[in-house]
Amino acid sequence: MDGKHVRAFTAAAEHLHFAHAARELGLSRATVVASVKDLEAELGYPLFDYNAPTTTLTDAGEKLLAQTRHERERSAAAARATVAAPGGKAKASKGKGRAPAVKGAQRGVRKRQGR
Repeated sequence: MDGKHVRAFTAAAEHLHFAHAARELGLSRATVVASVKDLEAELGYPLFDYNAPTTTLTDAGEKLLAQTRHERERSAAAARATVAAPGGKAKASKGKGRAPAVKGAQRGVRKRQGR
């Protein structure tokens, strides 16, 4: 299964609206529908009931949505586990204690130091 097709299916299944899913993904509605159709052709069974008056999932579509949600939660948990724990000593800045020069800004007028 291609990740692009699965993302399009998941967005359409969560919204139950292809146009809203397309807006969320930043794609056209036709691209989302084509991705879902490609996924259905690859799997060999329909994921949406296209004869219903509103967008509804078939039983197979609901199972696939539950599976993708479970995998997303598992990968998010794995990502959280690999993040290093915060801590350590904060280091002081080694700058010269003045703001950096901004190109085009006027320089401050300095008087010459007398002796």
